[in-house]
Amino acid sequence: MSDTAGTHPQGLEGTAHAQIVALAEEWATAMVSNNAARIASFMDDEWVIVSESGISSKEQFLSVVASGELTHSAMERVSEARIRAYGDTAVYTARVTNTAHHLGRQFDADEWTTDVFVKRDGRWLCVLSHITTAAPA
Repeated sequence: MSDTAGTHPQGLEGTAHAQIVALAEEWATAMVSNNAARIASFMDDEWVIVSESGISSKEQFLSVVASGELTHSAMERVSEARIRAYGDTAVYTARVTNTAHHLGRQFDADEWTTDVFVKRDGRWLCVLSHITTAAPA
């Protein structure tokens, strides 16, 4: 079920595929930096995240990060990335583990993450992130 080798369906060839994978890794590094401005640089203004608690806007998410109420100390992709392109839109899905701290409580997560990127002015920006808790092995 891996889409990382060979020809990629829907026209996402090697270079663009590698760009999306690198972008996701850079964004994970930004998340662990806990720098709201750095994290925001990967997001379009209309970005939202969908999780078990509902939908949160870019402004809501970044304000919690900027306040220090939410921090991340680890974030790592632990599966192959599945990437599909549809014109100037790319869908990235991978399993990610992370350690977050919210209001002083530690949360260790194992999640399937889907990010939707749109190419705007030559840059890929995320417009939507969706996280789903991974089933135990």
